[in-house]
Amino acid sequence: MIRNADKLERLLAEVHTWVREVAHPNETRVAELDEVPQDIVIDMAARGFFGWSIPEEYGGLGLTTEELVMGAMELSQCAVAYRARVGTNTGIGSEALVADATEAQKRKYLPLMARGEATGCLALTEPNAGSEASNIETTARRVGDHYVLNGMKRYITNAPIADLFTVFARTDPDSTGARGITAFIVERGFEGLSTSEPYKMMGQAGSPVGEVYFNDCIVPAENVIGGVEGVGFKTAMKVLNKQRIHLAALCTGPAIRMLDMAMDHATTREQFGQKVVDFQLVAALLADCRAEIEAAKQLVLATARSRDEGRDIALEASICKYFASEMCGRVADRCVQVHGGAGFVANHSSIERYYRDVRLFRLYEGTSQIHQLNIVKQMQRRRASEGVGA
Repeated sequence: MIRNADKLERLLAEVHTWVREVAHPNETRVAELDEVPQDIVIDMAARGFFGWSIPEEYGGLGLTTEELVMGAMELSQCAVAYRARVGTNTGIGSEALVADATEAQKRKYLPLMARGEATGCLALTEPNAGSEASNIETTARRVGDHYVLNGMKRYITNAPIADLFTVFARTDPDSTGARGITAFIVERGFEGLSTSEPYKMMGQAGSPVGEVYFNDCIVPAENVIGGVEGVGFKTAMKVLNKQRIHLAALCTGPAIRMLDMAMDHATTREQFGQKVVDFQLVAALLADCRAEIEAAKQLVLATARSRDEGRDIALEASICKYFASEMCGRVADRCVQVHGGAGFVANHSSIERYYRDVRLFRLYEGTSQIHQLNIVKQMQRRRASEGVGA
């Protein structure tokens, strides 16, 4: 749903220009520093990038799902670190609060996140709770007016720099699976919380990912998201269903950027007295990239519209994430191929860095294999709800 076409067009034009005038020229700087420099973070905050999906009454732009994915496709046409720096605030780091928090919790935390004064993150994954997220072992025990949390989370984007953590812990020690899980908002300064140094990773330099530790961590009872125990897993699924659409858009932007780089190379590089783009086998690689990007783009936009209309999009969201992340990997491989040897040499072209950066898309927020299983599960659920095959 697009609320104001002119206003959205101005936002997209601003982001388009910012990506090319600020993000692209600083990509090597970000990779060498292994962080997004503070001057760029301040600039992104001033432009409102941190608050895209946060409602207007809490200081954000209140973008609809369709508007958000359109913005995400523009913002992600640069090194992944930029969108990851703001992405937890516009996605998984704030969505639990937007979806299920009490009014007091929203007023306390969402304005800080919208202004970029506090960085949020989603602390869900654990050593034994990855693809099977309901295997959460982190515990939360009620003691008077607070809870005591013990456990750890891993592979958490922005954990080393986060100020606010959306944490899922088991409040019912006798429960199993999705039952008995509660969502909390935990502040960096709470006693008993600590984080690791950022991981050394294959790609995505400048995007800190690490672990979160709870050692008798004291969390006020008022920080139970929504004020209700035992419904945290439902909150997590609300977050992930929207985020799968958002992430699919964030897979599509880098694919657009990589194809642009491949086209630049193919239309300027000459071999055998002609432009590389004029060789049919190279042209086929470029055409396949464009066709798959367009398919992903339309799939994401259609699913975003369906979510805005209030439809059940659990199946389509999973399809979006699966298709777009796999598409991006195929585009990366083809674009390196188009560059030839230059595509493998780090100081010749940034396509090599993009190739490493996008590999993670097929792993986080549900591996491709988990999404394949989930797609069939959701298909069966729909058939049953429609009385098909009963």
